[in-house]
Amino acid sequence: MKALIIDNEAPLRQGMLSLLREYCPEITEMEEADGVHSGLQKIRNYHPDIVFLDVEMEDGSGFDLMKQIPDPDFQLIFVTAHNKYAIEAFRFSAIDYLLKPVDPESLQISVQKASKNIRHSNLSQQVQILLQQLAGIHNQDKKIVLKDIENTYFIRVSDICYCEAEGTYTKFFIQQSPAILVSKNLKEYESILEPLGFLRTHHSFLVNPDKIKMYDKTDGGSLILDGGYSVPVSQRKKDFVMQVLEKR
Repeated sequence: MKALIIDNEAPLRQGMLSLLREYCPEITEMEEADGVHSGLQKIRNYHPDIVFLDVEMEDGSGFDLMKQIPDPDFQLIFVTAHNKYAIEAFRFSAIDYLLKPVDPESLQISVQKASKNIRHSNLSQQVQILLQQLAGIHNQDKKIVLKDIENTYFIRVSDICYCEAEGTYTKFFIQQSPAILVSKNLKEYESILEPLGFLRTHHSFLVNPDKIKMYDKTDGGSLILDGGYSVPVSQRKKDFVMQVLEKR
């Protein structure tokens, strides 16, 4: 596989080259660029399989670069210093990222994932969702990217009825669609969806409050949702859930 490293700091580019040579034998060719302009030229001429893209550079951001590539045919891994807002956007769009300084084990995992997906890219749509998230879009059309073993789904957040923990996996129950099982735990999605109003009603359940039809007091308490779903409310969460529902 061919890799392109786009970063405005030469020592960081050299460090990434060294890490790839030592830990990622799948990468057989490597090139580098120092900014948005040179990065675009290299992408067009070099046709990389994987692009490691810095978020902040002197002549623009990695997001600016991606806006100028309407149909990317490579795997993308952002490389960034810790930025809570940017990381939230990466998680919404399911675009991979690495934190500086890059950890060799995390790099290996990212390259292995990229190599498996090299012929199955939905990057163009994922970038659109990333840019919407960065723009602060908070409307009914806001989307999240979910991936199971075989497919990538672009789901409107407003269509999610609830999420249920299944061990280290999370099952999404979607309005008028089959459930989707994703290989990330419920806590990961709680941190993504809770700012959008989703409620943790139980240690195994995260609920979209807009789908709640009623509270059923029998059998310890549960929420009845659109579509006929029933979700339990734990004793520990009951007061909190009721307070939120009374304010709606």
